[in-house]
Amino acid sequence: MDGTELVAAVRRGDAEAVAALLEAGAAPDTVTDDGLPVLCLAVAAHDAAVAGALVEGGADPDRRLLDGTTPLVRAVDGGSPAVADAVLGREPRLRLPEAERERLLALARHWYERGAEGELRCRTGASGPARQARVMDDEYHHVTRLTLGGLTVRAGHGAILTDLEWAFRILTPVDELVARAVAHGDPDHVDWSSARWVLSERRSKETWSAVTAYRHDPDPEHRRFVLEVLHWYLMCPSSRRNSYEEDTAELLVAWATEGEEDPGVLAEVLRVLSETGHRESEAVGLRHAGHPDPRVRARVPDILLGWDTPRPPLGAAARAALLVLAGDEDRGVRAGAGGALIAAHDGSSEFTDLIVGLLRDPVADVRACTAEAVADGADRTAAVADALVALLDEDDLVTRLNAAYGLFRRDDPRTGQAIERVGPLPRPGFEHDHRLSAFRRWKWDRENPSAAAEQ
Repeated sequence: MDGTELVAAVRRGDAEAVAALLEAGAAPDTVTDDGLPVLCLAVAAHDAAVAGALVEGGADPDRRLLDGTTPLVRAVDGGSPAVADAVLGREPRLRLPEAERERLLALARHWYERGAEGELRCRTGASGPARQARVMDDEYHHVTRLTLGGLTVRAGHGAILTDLEWAFRILTPVDELVARAVAHGDPDHVDWSSARWVLSERRSKETWSAVTAYRHDPDPEHRRFVLEVLHWYLMCPSSRRNSYEEDTAELLVAWATEGEEDPGVLAEVLRVLSETGHRESEAVGLRHAGHPDPRVRARVPDILLGWDTPRPPLGAAARAALLVLAGDEDRGVRAGAGGALIAAHDGSSEFTDLIVGLLRDPVADVRACTAEAVADGADRTAAVADALVALLDEDDLVTRLNAAYGLFRRDDPRTGQAIERVGPLPRPGFEHDHRLSAFRRWKWDRENPSAAAEQ
């Protein structure tokens, strides 16, 4: 098999075709017209999916090129953490000699410390500002793309340096990782996410102590980053010996109880605490139910609701607080309280009346959030069903979907009318939507009663 098809698939960014061609026997180190392997083509295009498919299919990331670089060196140069990770391959600490590991670390550190624009200017000799654009480097995190003098790179070298250090099991000082993370002040930046990941993986007592010491740091961005790391401790628990789940929960309770002056950070403390199931969580939530900042109040319903399964009945104080929050002046607080009321519905008319009120709220977002929660809720009263029918006239498709789905789940006689008012069931972007699937099945059963009866 010649490499024409593989080169074409790499050029058009078709990772599935690349994998299929490699499996069919295409040479993973096929070269292009410029004499470079196709892996370099994927690296230059910042195409992590194709680069990963090539490396998994046998492409050599350490192949020495005529200019003395390797595809892996070029990936580090290019500044995309996703691409560098894809090209790094498996067991790099064992595969790469020490000198090559040091070369990669020095290259990433040089780009990071000098700055991508400064290094581009040095390499190209170009003057004037670089063209900059914010681009997604992977599905969740972004990076700045810079073009100057005909060269384009992504400024993710801080994340690449962090990732390489961890891959080579270099325990970078916590202070340095925190500084890299908060440099852009953006939790969705690649530098933040890489530092968070590495610190959440380092489950030693020394790292835990150094990270949590930032709880008292005067910079709220440092405290916010600590909360992100703690959240990842909860999301990705390690062994029982070093999971720190109990320590994290205790720390969060103390943090929320002893005081946090920044409302945005306090809201994040409550958000993370709500996922711990700590015995003091309800008391912490009640303490902040009347906080002057709506960001804080919006986090209270989830804490009061708890995570126990089955969910115990709300205590009198928690119930009263939720009722107040459901009438809050802030739309976000009302929406959150409504979802909690629906999940904790105790069968009382008081809860039902508030839920109906939220389904008729003057703010569309509140109606939408409440409809989503009600669709799967347990309330089967006529008042709630009538409020769902009224939402079938909403401009927002998702609100109409949830209203119709709520009627469908209640076996309401107006279900057919509701489905028709949703509009055409095939919808771009909703191909696998469970609500549309249920509607299609409902219609088929009624159009084919004898076949449905046999099933």
